[in-house]
Amino acid sequence: MISLEQQNELSQLISDTYGTSEAFTQHLELCLEMLFYLEEDTFSRVEIQEVATALRRVVRVLRG
Repeated sequence: MISLEQQNELSQLISDTYGTSEAFTQHLELCLEMLFYLEEDTFSRVEIQEVATALRRVVRVLRG
């Protein structure tokens, strides 16, 4: 279970970076699609780095 502080930090991260929780959810769905279909020349390096950054930020918040 995440603490109230972690919830607030995650909410702020979503708001600051993606604007809405729906936009963040769409980005996470893209993350899953990328990981599932990851093959050479399927996604650009920048797209993959953006996905990795998004996941890393969420992990940092959840770990406290």
